[in-house]
Amino acid sequence: MKKFKIKNEKLLFTILIIALFIVFLLYYNLVFSVVFARNNFANEMIEISDENENPIFNIQKILLYSSANAIDNSEDQSLKDMSICQYTDISIYLDNTNTSSELTDENTIKQLYIDNIVATSDADIGTKILNYKNPLDFGKYKKIEEAENNRIDFNIINTNSENENNDYANPTFYTDCSNPISLGYMNKDILTNYAVSEDANTISFNGKVLQEANINLEDINYTLSFKIHIINNLNQKFVYNMKLNVHLDDDNGGIYNGYVYKGKTVSGNEYQFFKEI
Repeated sequence: MKKFKIKNEKLLFTILIIALFIVFLLYYNLVFSVVFARNNFANEMIEISDENENPIFNIQKILLYSSANAIDNSEDQSLKDMSICQYTDISIYLDNTNTSSELTDENTIKQLYIDNIVATSDADIGTKILNYKNPLDFGKYKKIEEAENNRIDFNIINTNSENENNDYANPTFYTDCSNPISLGYMNKDILTNYAVSEDANTISFNGKVLQEANINLEDINYTLSFKIHIINNLNQKFVYNMKLNVHLDDDNGGIYNGYVYKGKTVSGNEYQFFKEI
């Protein structure tokens, strides 16, 4: 039986060291790093839970006013070339008194913006838009434009003098949360080139026009989702994922009667702003 003699023991030793290093790396990646990541994740979840045990900001109340309108595009105003839209005015009230009834840097607003805006319905009809709406126009038809970069940035009012010089034409919110977030949703051009029949000669400039034009409400019921971001005066960040399921129909005719007005006072963990860590 022949015995093998290793001519270069240093080379063998180097190869063994490299092999052990590779085994260690594989073990770290497959076992240790997974355990480490799991523990880190668990610790993060505990920290996030502790930070959100007493929420600073909550949704308090939501008001929705829905109606419709017909825009006459004919040159002679003959009601022979109408574009029909449906709109909803939205007021979202915040509560910042859960941890303190006094105003502090923690429960006052430094920055507020809305992004990740998505509107969907069962039927792909019209063009859906969400943007700021002047609260003085709540319940009135006003044309709105699509939010630039799918984001709405609010101007924060901190003093009475700032409020006196503000016309509310641009997104506005008070630092003490005493006014609602005012938004307008519009589904424009649901029906275009609509003409009033010779028998009717008149048209309703409210939700009744949807029935007159034979628009199925199930086709324009919609779900609206977006994120509300808050930064307080301690530079802490909060976010709320808003989801509104808006139904324009009910047993009494719904918006076909002219308009639908709904108000909801809310409470519970699902309506609290989530503090980001």
